[in-house]
Amino acid sequence: MGRVFDKSKLLDQLQRLRLQLHELAEARGSLTDPDVIAISEEADRLIVILQHLQKSEMSGSVTSAGE
Repeated sequence: MGRVFDKSKLLDQLQRLRLQLHELAEARGSLTDPDVIAISEEADRLIVILQHLQKSEMSGSVTSAGE
């Protein structure tokens, strides 16, 4: 069985990552800085999980999103 995710917590985490991403990109002056890329990739992962949750909600099922 897959993991069960709390949509609200994921959205909060995504918002925190978005702010971190913006601040770090500004501080480093580069979108290709390895730390900026790492945060961006983590945000991408959360977005995919949220998309899976949205799809599950739309289909009426209560399934877990994959990792």
